[in-house]
Amino acid sequence: MSKTLRLFFFILVLISLFSCGQKDEPASLSRVLERGVIHVGTLYGPTNYYVKADGYAGFEYELAKKYADSINVELRIVPSYSLDELFVKLNRGEVDVLAAGLSVTDKRLKRFRFAPSYETVSQKLVYKQGKKRPRKVADLTGSLLVTAGSSYVENLEELKLRNQHLTWQETADFDNEELLGKVLSEEIDYTIIDSNSLAVNRRYFPEISIGFTIKKPEQLAWVVSKNAKDDILASLVEFFGQVHHDGTLLALDEKYYGHIESFDYVDTRTFIKAVEKKLPKYQHLFEKYAQDIDWRLLAAISYQESHWRPHARSHTGVRGMMMLTLATAKQMGIKSRLDTEESIRGGAKYFKRMIDKIPDRIPRPDRIWFALASYNVGFGHLNDARIITQRQGGDPDRWVEVKSRLPLLQQKKYYKNTKYGYARGEEPVRYVENIRRYYDTLTWLDNKAKELEIPEQVIVPEQISE
Repeated sequence: MSKTLRLFFFILVLISLFSCGQKDEPASLSRVLERGVIHVGTLYGPTNYYVKADGYAGFEYELAKKYADSINVELRIVPSYSLDELFVKLNRGEVDVLAAGLSVTDKRLKRFRFAPSYETVSQKLVYKQGKKRPRKVADLTGSLLVTAGSSYVENLEELKLRNQHLTWQETADFDNEELLGKVLSEEIDYTIIDSNSLAVNRRYFPEISIGFTIKKPEQLAWVVSKNAKDDILASLVEFFGQVHHDGTLLALDEKYYGHIESFDYVDTRTFIKAVEKKLPKYQHLFEKYAQDIDWRLLAAISYQESHWRPHARSHTGVRGMMMLTLATAKQMGIKSRLDTEESIRGGAKYFKRMIDKIPDRIPRPDRIWFALASYNVGFGHLNDARIITQRQGGDPDRWVEVKSRLPLLQQKKYYKNTKYGYARGEEPVRYVENIRRYYDTLTWLDNKAKELEIPEQVIVPEQISE
């Protein structure tokens, strides 16, 4: 018996020594460079990190990839479903930095160190449209469920000091999207969500309404452990200074949030109904003629043009599902613009021509946004706006910069010095943003439909290298 006990305690000592070697190892730039890999912890979700058919995406993922590239190391994403789990991984040294849209709060400042801020968000209390709107904390008479370990809990605790009746529950089992779904299914009355995440999700859940703002805007920043070496924090300071200066952050913000700054409930709800009722009749044609274009993008263009009405027409003379001009239809070899298949074929062919006209050095997705603007206002006017952008010191190859100059084509002091003259430059900006919203919504709905068709597989989170 004594031998067994000695063996047992020996094993415990080994485990303890091993664990001590693994825990609390401070993150440092020199160690990251030595191993050639940086471990970045994040949360699954549309604003952080998710897996697409053609690779990885997410605001935080792309920013982390740029940081890894800037210090010439491999990025290894360590995704998680839980905030508390992320913090444990950081403290144990399993990750070097957290990039997960985390707010800088007083409590967190006592436990961690933060890189420079890169975004500002506010916390919104939301409820289901049609229910009584809560306008202040005292109006919260129903059930409130929020993410465990989040900054929402910290703010609620402060509010409770002044509002003793305030109660809530915390969960680590559901993400933001699922909590919004519970509000819509009336399993709960309220939840709290960051403004940027809400903007993304309202494209899929238009019945979610804002009651009031829980707290004034908060800064988002990456997090390192309290005992992290100064060199890694200095590296992050340098990196964020650079991406602020060179427009990288502006471009990323435009890519993920630029087209969803405004929300139109009626338009969003109408589009979702059209996807359910109209799209099935035409989907096979979008798939047939899209070829190397995502058919859902082609469908979004068509919805913006005609709301999927084959005989649509405008006062300017454009007609059909893709609203082609007579001249464009002839160029594309289309005999009848009112023939649904012919119109979709012609529109797809014309859009591909616009894509091919964009300089090869411009990568996606900016290449696509430029092509969409050309489809609407013409390639000549788009080039005029790019020239104005360059003259003003901007980058003519970035959509985020060109879209702010397109409206200048309506001002005489600018368009008189352009090759193609006046254009209603605000229209292509709205046009592109609308299509991007429709495309995002359609992609989400299509993916959800596919998930219902395929048996669910349990995927265990693991480190993912890039």
